[in-house]
Amino acid sequence: MTEQQGQPEQQPEKKEKKSLSLNVVSNKPHRGFGAGTIDLSQVSCVIIDEGVAYIDDGAMHAKSKVEKGIKFSPDKANTPNGRTCWVVWVAVERDDEGTKYAGVTACEMLIDKEARRGWKILPDHVNKLDAALKRKIKLEELGAEEKAALRKLLTEHNEEWWNHSSDELKQALAPESL
Repeated sequence: MTEQQGQPEQQPEKKEKKSLSLNVVSNKPHRGFGAGTIDLSQVSCVIIDEGVAYIDDGAMHAKSKVEKGIKFSPDKANTPNGRTCWVVWVAVERDDEGTKYAGVTACEMLIDKEARRGWKILPDHVNKLDAALKRKIKLEELGAEEKAALRKLLTEHNEEWWNHSSDELKQALAPESL
């Protein structure tokens, strides 16, 4: 009988797996590859669909309620029966007066739920996100109904933030005069 017989078998040590993950937002200083990454912690996504605006941060990764299950194409002809939806990037900033909506930009997309097809120009979405981060207001493409829905959402979400926001934003979302 050997010394090992009669003793419980030792299990080999399990090495802890390191998961690969992408940290888009972090407070740690980073000096290596990817230095200068964008801090998206002050940006939220709003979806405007059929005249209703709602916050859906899933849009940050193209996983909003309206985008799920949709195969997107950069060719508008591939979505002939699509309804127009908007992704609105909203950057929030705090200054001496308080918090405010600082950068707001809108991007168009078409969604055909039945065909599970959609159209959007990804570079446009990225550029508009960048513009919102740079505190720009770009809402010219929105119609009166979409502007009213966005204004309603922003004021109802936090009226104080709306009151501290720039006149440029308030004018961009002002009701159309007859």
